[in-house]
Amino acid sequence: MVIGGRDVQISGGLLRIARLTLDMYESVDDPDAMLAALRASGSRIDLFTFMQKLPNTSPQYAYPMEWDNVAALPVSTFDHWRTKQINRKGRKALRIAASVGIVVREVPFDDVLVRGIAAVYNECPIRQGKPFWHYGKDPATAGRDNATFLERSIFIGAFLADTLVGFAKLVCDEVRSQAGFMQILSMIQHRNKAPTKALIAQAVRSCAERNMDYLLFANFAYGNKQRDGLRDFKALNGFRRVDLPRYYVPLTLTGHAALRLGLHRPFVNRIPEPLLAPLRRARRRWYERRLQLAGGMKTF
Repeated sequence: MVIGGRDVQISGGLLRIARLTLDMYESVDDPDAMLAALRASGSRIDLFTFMQKLPNTSPQYAYPMEWDNVAALPVSTFDHWRTKQINRKGRKALRIAASVGIVVREVPFDDVLVRGIAAVYNECPIRQGKPFWHYGKDPATAGRDNATFLERSIFIGAFLADTLVGFAKLVCDEVRSQAGFMQILSMIQHRNKAPTKALIAQAVRSCAERNMDYLLFANFAYGNKQRDGLRDFKALNGFRRVDLPRYYVPLTLTGHAALRLGLHRPFVNRIPEPLLAPLRRARRRWYERRLQLAGGMKTF
């Protein structure tokens, strides 16, 4: 829904938490005005949360705050990224992609791209050890899912001959100072050709050509989760952890109570990582056996 001129999503049942739909990509410039609009919206909202935007890493507001993080890549030029921000292993992956015929370029959002996206979605029902929630979507559904924020989106395709084997959707903030990956996905069968690496390279080039300051790749760390393949992949491509203030503003008595009790945090974040890690491994093995898939089902 649109509140105060911003796209807002509200989640939860007993505890209703609102945040910007593009929470990872943009922030709130006038929190007081936004809070007034939320209170006047007629929707029950117990908590509103927003994260401060780069490059301001020190707390700027007096609202209740906790530290969050993003995976951020400072952007200057493509050559600077290739020679200074990634290592020899990363540059080797780019050469592999080029040598086997992977071609990346910005593409329009049209029926051809949508059919290609649907094919990527439906390659495999398991990614990162759990059911892939886009699996089984037809082109019409894939098109609706990706048709958000088109005026601020950049689509990039990775092609092998004329076949789309990976794609990325970047969404820019309102002032075009930074962009973030809303989606980046490649076919597992072609992962040895490094299409995802090539997509990131083009994303850096696209941001540099538009004089953007940062390229974001969601969070660098998630809750108590320890180092994993996804975090290593981000670091290999030049992304670094940047801690930013995340504010939680209670709007109701329920919101005040939930904030005091810590109920605004996901339940999984309360489970110690030594207990979670073996559970994730067991889940992966169970799904792979169930669907008779070989090991190594990873997005990247």
